[in-house]
Amino acid sequence: MTEYLLEMRGIVKQFGGVRALNGIDIKIKAGECVGLCGENGAGKSTLMKVLSGVYPHGTWDGEILWRGQPLRAQSIRDTEAAGIVIIHQELMLVPELTVAENIFLGNEITLPGGRLDYAAMNRRAEELLAELNIRDVNVVLPVKNYGGGHQQLIEIAKALNKQAKLLILDEPSSSLTASEIEVLLNIIHALKAKGVTCVYISHKLDEVAAICDTIVVIRDGQHIATTAMSEMNIDRIIAQMVGREMNQLYPQRRHAPGEVVFEARNITCYDADNPQRKRVDNISFSLRQGEILGIAGLVGAGRTELVSAIFGAYQGAFEGEVLLRGERLDTSTPRKAIECGLAMVPEDRKQHGIIPDMSVGQNITMSVLHEFSRGTRIDQEAELKTIRGEIASVRLKTASPFLPITGLSGGNQQKAVLSKMLLTKPKILILDEPTRGVDVGAKFEIYQLMFDLASQGMSIIMVSSELAEVLGISDRVLVIGEGKLRGDFVNDNLSQETVLTAALDQT
Repeated sequence: MTEYLLEMRGIVKQFGGVRALNGIDIKIKAGECVGLCGENGAGKSTLMKVLSGVYPHGTWDGEILWRGQPLRAQSIRDTEAAGIVIIHQELMLVPELTVAENIFLGNEITLPGGRLDYAAMNRRAEELLAELNIRDVNVVLPVKNYGGGHQQLIEIAKALNKQAKLLILDEPSSSLTASEIEVLLNIIHALKAKGVTCVYISHKLDEVAAICDTIVVIRDGQHIATTAMSEMNIDRIIAQMVGREMNQLYPQRRHAPGEVVFEARNITCYDADNPQRKRVDNISFSLRQGEILGIAGLVGAGRTELVSAIFGAYQGAFEGEVLLRGERLDTSTPRKAIECGLAMVPEDRKQHGIIPDMSVGQNITMSVLHEFSRGTRIDQEAELKTIRGEIASVRLKTASPFLPITGLSGGNQQKAVLSKMLLTKPKILILDEPTRGVDVGAKFEIYQLMFDLASQGMSIIMVSSELAEVLGISDRVLVIGEGKLRGDFVNDNLSQETVLTAALDQT
């Protein structure tokens, strides 16, 4: 009997002649939690799609052994039947269905005659959530009634219902708050104690260090190292991921902000569902030329609503004034805001940043497509030249600009969205969670690009949930709490404690 629950031997996966995976070997013991680490585009998601049957046996080379026996899955249903379940970064829940219906989707309990046994499903759903120590969820309510943290746990309950022996979690905490992450990690500890094996994929290396027994690092489609976490630290993981030591997570500043060029006055946003409630309450601030202005605050504080209103993208009613060099702008819609010199990279790139059915190149140039218009046709040669220039400029990893953008890793999709907005040549660039789901190497590149843009005179507003990031790259920090401006600090040895104290201020 083999000591390994899973072995992947010599896994090779090609896309159009480009090797995304080049002979990867991984061994996982039963009951351990393995951290799968690598930069965006390293091949982590591709490897997990091979394992989970998204890419059927025969579309890749190599061998997978499950409990010592060859696994030749033709679909996700085959791997789930074996006990391998993957929870993707973008949750696969149906918002309008109830919690119980989502947990049993595709595996419904039926009565004689084929009718659904809702009583049995609701009862079992409650049992599964109780196993996860989740007792504040009503299983007969639509899943859309619950936030990201609860939805992530509902996905885990769904996996447990499928009798998961190996649970693959792909960026499970990317949209969770600190308290929700703590709950998630405690649940994974409990699952390990019950014998469930886990593969944990995350760019948040503190989580990886806290939860994982073994670290597997892949780079550029190749296996770099498998090491016990007891012999590792975060700096060593980073060094293996990027192939170099990263003594500093944040580049050195090389710019000095100039005069005030932008003002937002009395910005107020009303809740789309409850117009009596203000999501943003009369916030005003200024922005200097070449300045990076960080916006911090707890989840739900109103940060995204504030910048969305400035860009004309807020879904509810909003009011206020936006001025550039003293001149009032019409930013009532995103198109008008772009014409006025504003650009925004949204928080949710999947929903608001990309068009999934289009290629990498088409996504990059869609904001300036008129520039390539020649009568009734598009100058494809000029467009392709621009696309290749942008790909090189932001170091976007793609085998071809003609590939579907959905084939890229999350970080490279983010770079494509950033390129799209930079092509509009904005004077004010708004970045909402620009490094969410992005690995440390790509984060450094985005920070460097931000500093380069600021040194050229572009003014940047950045919203981030990571306080270390806000303090690491901002010249000045606005703190938002419950829709109000709670603080405006020059970032001169500004501490996380000062920012958090302001964010939590109830006065």
